[in-house]
Amino acid sequence: MTTFTRTVDGRELPVPGTYAIDVMHSSVAFEVKHLGFSKVRGRFTDFEGTIAVAEEPQHSSVEVTIQADSVDTAQAQRDAHLRSTDFFGVEDHPTFTFSSTGVEFGDESLQVHGDLTIHGKTRPVVLDAEFDGACPDPMGDASRPRIGFSAATTIDRYEFGITFNQPLETGALLLSKLIRVELDVQAVRR
Repeated sequence: MTTFTRTVDGRELPVPGTYAIDVMHSSVAFEVKHLGFSKVRGRFTDFEGTIAVAEEPQHSSVEVTIQADSVDTAQAQRDAHLRSTDFFGVEDHPTFTFSSTGVEFGDESLQVHGDLTIHGKTRPVVLDAEFDGACPDPMGDASRPRIGFSAATTIDRYEFGITFNQPLETGALLLSKLIRVELDVQAVRR
């Protein structure tokens, strides 16, 4: 335990406060199966959010907004296709949002429940999360804590109306309907 963490029911957690996500030291990444056997990975480069750590940890909250047109798979033609109406339709749906609805602690688990909005459709999701630690902010005011969390979930893109696909001769689909989403976040207390 440090001066920037506390122990609640035997679990190390950050001290209460509102923390702004540091985009330069955070990532929002995804992967999807392609052709039924390989994975395509990508990330979003423009996002913002806050983590509000409450005195009673189960009352904490998370809010994140992702700019859909910031998708980056390291392949410009594919990125342009992802921005099109076949996938994200960024002209009509410029952002994705996540708004937590609850935080649940198990013996060895931390889950953040929330509403994810993609392509104009909102669905409940559960992020399996982990508190990765805290330290003084070495890039600013050392009296303010910098915290780290990682989280992951798998979503069904069809539930968000993103149904573009193509059947293959093998019987597989061009793209899996399931997408793995992973977040690694650093945030600084305001």
